[in-house]
Amino acid sequence: MLTDTLMAAAVATEPPPTEAEDGGSIRVRTVWISDLHLGTPGCQARALLDFLREVECEQLFLVGDIVDGWQLRRSWYWPQAHNDVVQKLLRKARKGCRVIYVPGNHDEFARKYLNHSFGGIEVAHEWIHETADGRKLWVTHGDLFDGVIQCAKWLAHVGDSAYEFTLKLNRHLNSLRARLGLPYWSLSKYLKLKVKRAVSYLNDFEEALAKEARKRGVQGVVCGHIHHAELRDIDGILYANDGDWVESLTALVEHADGHLEILDWSERQRAQADSAVKVVEALRTPA
Repeated sequence: MLTDTLMAAAVATEPPPTEAEDGGSIRVRTVWISDLHLGTPGCQARALLDFLREVECEQLFLVGDIVDGWQLRRSWYWPQAHNDVVQKLLRKARKGCRVIYVPGNHDEFARKYLNHSFGGIEVAHEWIHETADGRKLWVTHGDLFDGVIQCAKWLAHVGDSAYEFTLKLNRHLNSLRARLGLPYWSLSKYLKLKVKRAVSYLNDFEEALAKEARKRGVQGVVCGHIHHAELRDIDGILYANDGDWVESLTALVEHADGHLEILDWSERQRAQADSAVKVVEALRTPA
């Protein structure tokens, strides 16, 4: 039922493109995004649409948890902005961008369709990507290397509910901050980085992925899952996590020369807001 409904959303009539969609201002070779969690109130769909309109690429990897099947089974939530994201991804595929979808644990229903293509979007269990400078990167969501998911799935669902509560609290907090003229701030991200056990979990997860990448004979790994963007060397293996579009609003990109970079879209939004404020203040200041 869930899959059928999402497929219907994917083939719905697409709204006409805006001028910004016809030519993005950021051109890169490859983009990786994950943990969009479409179908949840926490998804920053409008910021994601802004990103997708501004970025042009040859290849786009959707690295899991694109649609949150766990949340949708509990309570249906699918506003127009989430449908617009799906349509934008399909539009990119139609315009020649190769879109590869590697499902995660929240959208594990899509693993039933491995090696199939929907609207030009290819579904794969994992991928080996070769960068412009010849490095091979293993692309995986990362949940298969998460001990909580594999050994105690019920605990993961309990944790997911607690996480949703934190995000709900975070939305109320940021609504207040917006009224006070303050920028967006992630409570859940702050808590994760302050709790010692959470920090230890992040390190263990990163090292486990790097170790598996070495076993596979590749030079690096690109993943998502833990909602923590990172780009670092772990004993000679490049570990790259593209973050998420719930808390951090980040993506991993590959430039034409093979150089990798994490794009922080929330920082870009803050910079644009600051520039707008300065322009208004300048106009108000008498000559």
